[in-house]
Amino acid sequence: MLKHAQKGFTLIELLVVVSIIGILATLVSANLNSARSRARDSQRKSDLRNIQTALRLYFNDKGYYPSNDGSGQILGCGAAGSSLCNWGEEWSVSTTVYMPKLPKDPLTGQSYKYEIGASDNFTLSGCLENKSDANGITAPDTTWCPSAWQFQIKP
Repeated sequence: MLKHAQKGFTLIELLVVVSIIGILATLVSANLNSARSRARDSQRKSDLRNIQTALRLYFNDKGYYPSNDGSGQILGCGAAGSSLCNWGEEWSVSTTVYMPKLPKDPLTGQSYKYEIGASDNFTLSGCLENKSDANGITAPDTTWCPSAWQFQIKP
């Protein structure tokens, strides 16, 4: 009597393959999320450097940096340059446009921070997601920066 060879996979073989695919999908997903947070951090650094350039242009025109409103926003928009500049909107004073769109943080619920010191000194800050970023420093305010790791620019 001849035995017929069975074709196909056993249930255990299929479960092993599905388990391996699940593990690989988890690893890829974790790496993808990490890459996204690093990309947002790169965007933050670029945005802050662009804002720094616009602040320097403002300083060249006015002889001082704009004030801030105490919540980290620039106070230097509008016809007289005394209105609040909202992140994500145009930064202009009278007819001079310093930035067509003042960048805002890539994550909703987070924002950049602008603080003025003396007339020739300011600090721009952005909250980083990647705590291993070599350019970051400790953020003292975790309500503003949940990761407690920020990137700063000073003139």
